[in-house]
Amino acid sequence: MTNSLICRLLCGVAFVSTATPVHSTDSSPIPEMARLAEVFAGDWNTVEIMQHGSPVPNGAGRRGIVHATLTGGGTALVSEGHSVGTVGGDLQWFITVWWDPNANCYRFLTCFRTPTDAGCELRGTAHWNGDTFVNDYEEVINGKRIKAQDVWTDITANSHTLTESHDVGNGLLKPYVVSHNTRKSILIATAR
Repeated sequence: MTNSLICRLLCGVAFVSTATPVHSTDSSPIPEMARLAEVFAGDWNTVEIMQHGSPVPNGAGRRGIVHATLTGGGTALVSEGHSVGTVGGDLQWFITVWWDPNANCYRFLTCFRTPTDAGCELRGTAHWNGDTFVNDYEEVINGKRIKAQDVWTDITANSHTLTESHDVGNGLLKPYVVSHNTRKSILIATAR
């Protein structure tokens, strides 16, 4: 699997959220990062339901965990995760997202590792489209540069869906990987 394919597969899986965003104690985050942290910071379970454009048999897709937190005085959201599955294999990732005020968009640094490949790259520019978070980028697949997009939808306090799509011609984007992310439960012991 190439670095670019790996990056597309889990960029979205890496963005996760928490009911109470984690903020740096030394300053408040800028508004754009506060919004991102409100949605994606926290601990999550993730499962892929589609890979390579086809549904994954129940239980065969990658399953894993993701932790994301706001860092650097509220200037960056850092996400780290690991997932394994019969379909897709073993994948580890580290992603950093920050707001670029000069370009008026979010920027991504993505790092992924599989048993046969590893690497990091700057990848795409992202923006909010209403309640949907969209990252547009290009990838080289089979020697051809194509348009790709990660879209986070169905965002609630406890879940979201990430769909990675590829341009299949004439600007038509087709889903390639879909993952569902759910907030990890926090168990609180109470005295009796």
